[in-house]
Amino acid sequence: MHAKTDSDVTSFDPSSPRSPKRAAYYVQSPSRDSHDGDKSSTMHATPACNSPMESPSHHSYGHHSRASSSSRVSGSYNSSWGRKGNRKRNDKGWPECKVIDEEGGYGDFYRDSEGLSRRTQIFIGIIGFVLIFSLFCLIIWGASRPYKPQLSVKSLTVHNFYFGEGSDMTGVPTKMLTVNCTMRMTIHNPATFFGIHVSSKAVNLMYSEITVATGEVKKHYQQRKSRGMVSVNMQGSKVPLYGAGASLAGLVDNGKIPMTLVFEVKSRGNVVGKLVKSKHRQHVSCSVAIDSHNNRPIKLKEKACTYV
Repeated sequence: MHAKTDSDVTSFDPSSPRSPKRAAYYVQSPSRDSHDGDKSSTMHATPACNSPMESPSHHSYGHHSRASSSSRVSGSYNSSWGRKGNRKRNDKGWPECKVIDEEGGYGDFYRDSEGLSRRTQIFIGIIGFVLIFSLFCLIIWGASRPYKPQLSVKSLTVHNFYFGEGSDMTGVPTKMLTVNCTMRMTIHNPATFFGIHVSSKAVNLMYSEITVATGEVKKHYQQRKSRGMVSVNMQGSKVPLYGAGASLAGLVDNGKIPMTLVFEVKSRGNVVGKLVKSKHRQHVSCSVAIDSHNNRPIKLKEKACTYV
């Protein structure tokens, strides 16, 4: 140990007016001689540092700095890390530490962006599929329009024809007519890729704008590229003729009674299930001369009927 000079004594003397007052703090560390039987711990006073020159790490205090640093590190390690049971160790022997979890990660952001992009792609795919399917259906519908059913009235057979006197429901006397006849008609479906459903609400046999007999085409299915024959039975029982009865009386004697067949045929083809349908309506009007004394079929010429 070297002798201290007066300036050193003065600088370290707390009572000296030239030396500033420094607050002292204490660090407790176990003594190296504790294994020799001394259980007590030493207390080292370390002055607080107000400037880098006064820091214990300065070369003038090298020995004291190393002693205090070792006591601090050893004390911290023994109290926090050196004791068994205070820290759990992993497989590699490293002590486990508590990790601060962040509120969110970039992975969630990317996952959200990816999910939004996938939903957008699915939505665009659905819209594209709907547009393509709609265009396909429109093309099929346009291709099915020219395939209009072809109708042809072939004959009319009168089974019964009675003309006489009678009275209507109110008791008014008038001429009465009873008719029972059958019409035969062919239906041709020219469509190559779908069948049609054919029906008609009413087939009327008319005399002077009075319906004397009526019937209907039963709903049926006509296969693609096929031709079928349809028979329609028309009946009229005691139909009052009122003013038209007078003109009919003279025609009955002559045997030729002009009448008109009027009806409308409906057809529906399911081209693509029930999504795409091909519908047609045809109004048929045929002029026919009935012989009240003849029960043979009356053939109708092509010019005798109009199909609209």
